[in-house]
Amino acid sequence: MRAGYALDGEDGCIAAARHHAIAFLAQAHADPHLPIPARARDLTQLVVSELVTNALKYAPGPVLMELRINAHAVDVVVWDSDPTVPTARAADPDRIGQHGLEIVKAVTEDLFIEQEPVGKRITARIALSDVPSDTAARR
Repeated sequence: MRAGYALDGEDGCIAAARHHAIAFLAQAHADPHLPIPARARDLTQLVVSELVTNALKYAPGPVLMELRINAHAVDVVVWDSDPTVPTARAADPDRIGQHGLEIVKAVTEDLFIEQEPVGKRITARIALSDVPSDTAARR
């Protein structure tokens, strides 16, 4: 199952992205073969919020979001127009803000960043299991 959303970058865009994610997961949860634990729902909303916030903050223009789900994971895919590949900064408890990518890396099973002919595409994979994978646990 998959769904795509074009986000205009206006006020309320981040909240709209979270609402799209909630609705998408509710629809997927209706399938008895796709049980979605509360942990995965909460992490999906967090990842959507962080990735869309970063896209709006650092890239001009629209943002595209795609949500995909299978029996093992939810993928949150966010495209923006800035080709700069973001990097997580070193942990610094005194730094205010700019922890979004660190948070996403900490709660996801995998994180892929791909440069596109225009902009970049970030894919964050959230496990449907209530138990974090070894990869996520090592982070």
